Amino acid sequence: MTDDRNIFIVRCGEVALKGLNKPYFERMLVERIKKMLKKYDGAEVKRHEGLIFVRTDKSFSKGEIIGQISKVFGVASISPAVEVETDIDKIGEAAVKVMLELIEEKGVQTFKVEAKRADKTFPIQSPEIGRIIGAKILIGCKVLKVDVHNPECLLFVDVRRDKSYIYEQKISGFGGLPLGTNGKGMILLSGGIDSPVAAWMMAKRGMMIEAVHFHSYPYTSERAQEKVEELASIVATYCGRFKMHVINLLPIQEEIVQHCPEEETTILVRRFMMRIAERVAEEKGCTMLITGENLGQVASQTAEAIVVTDASVKMPVMRPLIAMDKVDIMAKAQEIGTFETSIQPYEDCCTVFLPKHPTTKPKIEKILESESRIDVETLIETAVASKETVNIFPQD
Repeated sequence: MTDDRNIFIVRCGEVALKGLNKPYFERMLVERIKKMLKKYDGAEVKRHEGLIFVRTDKSFSKGEIIGQISKVFGVASISPAVEVETDIDKIGEAAVKVMLELIEEKGVQTFKVEAKRADKTFPIQSPEIGRIIGAKILIGCKVLKVDVHNPECLLFVDVRRDKSYIYEQKISGFGGLPLGTNGKGMILLSGGIDSPVAAWMMAKRGMMIEAVHFHSYPYTSERAQEKVEELASIVATYCGRFKMHVINLLPIQEEIVQHCPEEETTILVRRFMMRIAERVAEEKGCTMLITGENLGQVASQTAEAIVVTDASVKMPVMRPLIAMDKVDIMAKAQEIGTFETSIQPYEDCCTVFLPKHPTTKPKIEKILESESRIDVETLIETAVASKETVNIFPQD
């Protein structure tokens, strides 16, 4: 039995359904896993017979390696495994050893063997492999009993041409598609709960991201921007490092407050944010904008407001949270690790000059009339020219 390195079996999710394009997606997934594990010296990632095998030195924690792999989009599940020669007696010896360890570690008392013969030239069929290995375990582990309906341990035996694999865990990954397989988008990233989740969800669909963040200094503090950078770094643990373009929105807000109806302030500011994000996106080779908007959540996110907002840009706008309940968005934020940072009480540019009674059903004609009172193009060009770019790195 080969046991000088830890071995992990990584399974593709949706990638496995890609037909003729499957090899491309698998190669991208292997490259993403390699990047995630590059700090682990000697880590090896290879495709073989429809699976991805990861090998690492035993000095590295299995749990830590699994945690890193599970963050790679495209991974459906991971199993720490034992590799053994494809010989029924050696498979049986290895299975007994695995079960003895599980008895000691977890107090397992009942088990079931589920065998799969990937190598159809192997002379014993899958059901018989399961019976033979089960019998060997009963002989070698006297305290165990077979329970085919509700076993405490379901032991998997995967018989392949050169090597076979034994494992008892299938640890779920996030699924989705490997990064870089679905273009590049620009997320309008705030310090709230929603936009980091939206960025994560689009990255899960294989989209590389960049971010634009608006502030209203000095009405918003430097600590508020640091909060957003911290949120971005958490997102980067899943999608790799990216750039965040920081823009002061205050001059535009002041112009709107001075020249336009108060109740239209929110929607007008939102239209400027979209236009500016579009300009930056075009510069950076992004093909679409991404927002964390959720239908009906606030005044600027009613159906009418979204239509008027979208009319300000030509680029497609992705809203992955549009139909989600807030509680579901919060649950996802907790799952990916952004929630606790998002709820820190620092100012947001959207709360500056907030009208008492914002319009919820804006009319495009009135909005265009209001915008005619200010120099829209000059304000946008000035804002884009003044942007500062921050490099966002994955949180350690």
